[in-house]
Amino acid sequence: MRELKGVPRTRIYRLLRKGEVRVDGGRVGPTHRLKAGAVVRIPPIRTTAPVQGGSELPQGLAEALRQSVIHEDPRLLVVNKPAGLAVHGGSGLRFGLIEALRQLRGEEPFLELVHRLDRETSGCLLLARRRSTLRQLHQIIRDGGLEKRYLALLSGQLPRGPVPVEAALDRRGRRAGERMVQVSSEGKASRSVFRCLERYDGCCLAEVSIDTGRTHQIRVHAAHLGMPIVGDSKYGDPEVNKRFRKLGLGRLFLHASSLQFTDPQTGDRHVYSAELSPDLRQVLEQLQPK
Repeated sequence: MRELKGVPRTRIYRLLRKGEVRVDGGRVGPTHRLKAGAVVRIPPIRTTAPVQGGSELPQGLAEALRQSVIHEDPRLLVVNKPAGLAVHGGSGLRFGLIEALRQLRGEEPFLELVHRLDRETSGCLLLARRRSTLRQLHQIIRDGGLEKRYLALLSGQLPRGPVPVEAALDRRGRRAGERMVQVSSEGKASRSVFRCLERYDGCCLAEVSIDTGRTHQIRVHAAHLGMPIVGDSKYGDPEVNKRFRKLGLGRLFLHASSLQFTDPQTGDRHVYSAELSPDLRQVLEQLQPK
């Protein structure tokens, strides 16, 4: 990660899986621990050029990111990621949230993403300001100790009580040449739990907790229930999306509302939350409760 700044984490793991990263001439996995004197070969790879100069970053985005900070301490930075902004550059993007924050905070000696959010999703995002903190939080994630909760507006009505969805997800699907995540027995185990918070005419606001963090997990699981997320152009209902565009919804209605974890060293409980953006609140205000 240190040597390939700007390269998506998924791309780096793919290099490892394919054996393109070698240690002392042999293939290794991501958990391999280096020893003094080991020779590491990293293959040639195109990286995202860092954003140079304040003029490169749009002023509107720079101000939005300054206002997005939810919490800051010597170890952590928690932001309310805007919808439409990728967490990192690459794949034709000049920069993402991490590159923009590094430019805005040029004095930061270390700043790394702890986890990811889809480009279309807004809400709570953790960044580590120390390498030791990054390692600790990654261990918490591997142990299942990071609790993530989302708010989603679903097309349809959930029954009362929790609605768990345990459907394996495969990222290798395609539709009309476009890569799609799909429910498949050949996919990776995935679990989401939906709970209705508010019913409206033809839709409901749901809180969603996830036990796994697969790509597009909530979006695909909602569609699997027959209640796709409103505003989802990839897995959603075009007619429903058209109706909500008339109400001013121009994005996916999915928001990472809170994050919680316990510090294993101190036992302190960390809870962070991000409010819905004004555009999503405005949509809800126009709906008729049932």
